[in-house]
Amino acid sequence: MASSDDDRAPRLFLVRHGDTEWADAGRHTGLTDVPLSAGGEARARALAGRLAGETFARVFTSPLARARRTCELCGCAGRAEVNADLVEWDYGSYEGRTSGQIRHERPDWELFRDGAPGGESPDLVAARADRFLDVARWVEGDVVAFSSGHFIRVLAARWLALPPSDATFFYTATASVGILGYEHGRADRVILLWNDTRP
Repeated sequence: MASSDDDRAPRLFLVRHGDTEWADAGRHTGLTDVPLSAGGEARARALAGRLAGETFARVFTSPLARARRTCELCGCAGRAEVNADLVEWDYGSYEGRTSGQIRHERPDWELFRDGAPGGESPDLVAARADRFLDVARWVEGDVVAFSSGHFIRVLAARWLALPPSDATFFYTATASVGILGYEHGRADRVILLWNDTRP
């Protein structure tokens, strides 16, 4: 039997920010506060229609401008709470470099396994994801969080109690929406929707 809206388990919506020049070029963009490109702003505005029918008990955003601007263009900024744990992976000495450039020096490098020298390890990023999930999963009602691609992938892995290395399987496009939720109860965590880029 289908659940009514009143007894439906809450959901966690994950929204990746719109495009930036660095994202379009494949450059690792961690803590560098790169703004949305014109195309990224347009795609973020289009997300507003995707989220328009939803009611959120709480709205969270990364402190980075690209996530906060996406949140604003989606019409959620007035209620947004900045959460430092939602910031993107600190890539250390790999900041601004492409995967191809990095693998030229380290052919076997894998972010979700190896982390970044001078930046964060996968375990440190997973710990941030766990802290955020400890807040979000006990909110009564749906939650939306605006963040960045690699961190969102780790959030999905940790939601399913998977190691951060398994985040490699959860590709996340710019201006995409994912929904984490439950099948039967709070013990049965599932992915309800992933990498949705529909307008």
